Amino acid sequence: MKTKANSVGGISDTAVAKATGKTWNQWVTLLDKAGCRKMNHKEIVAVVQKKYGIGPWWRQMVTVGYEQAVGLRMKHEVATGFQISRSKTLNVPLATLYRAWFDAKARSQWLSDADFTIRKAAANKSLRITWVDGKTNVEVLFYKKGTTKSLVTVQHNKLPSAAAGEKMKRYWGMALNRLQKVLA
Repeated sequence: MKTKANSVGGISDTAVAKATGKTWNQWVTLLDKAGCRKMNHKEIVAVVQKKYGIGPWWRQMVTVGYEQAVGLRMKHEVATGFQISRSKTLNVPLATLYRAWFDAKARSQWLSDADFTIRKAAANKSLRITWVDGKTNVEVLFYKKGTTKSLVTVQHNKLPSAAAGEKMKRYWGMALNRLQKVLA
């Protein structure tokens, strides 16, 4: 099993053992014995639930971790393709941060692909976006962290490959840095 610093899918061996009573190596051994390498995601989740009684959140984490460890799933891969996320805390009021995204003119000052389509907006809370490629979508969530501090999270969904995911992760990281400079 390939693990990075005793973690799989970003979850440490210690954390999975504390929550489930088993380490990643133990999970891989048990799920391999149950024939899970030939199962789809739903079937593996069912094995983890029925055979080991693991609760909803952890059975998903164990299944995804197992799939990544044995090469059935790549990093950032979900059922609809690949998804990545980025977040940034900025020293601006929530309304200022939201406006920088919602207002097309303000957005063009920091985002090179500013001509996307906003499908749904909840003021100072969220934006649901069809990306400029017309195939992927972006969810942007806004959180108040104080009177002059706010957090934005960007999740880009339905990306066609791991390489596209890595490219967009870099893109959004740089975009959020530009946004911070514009709002400073």
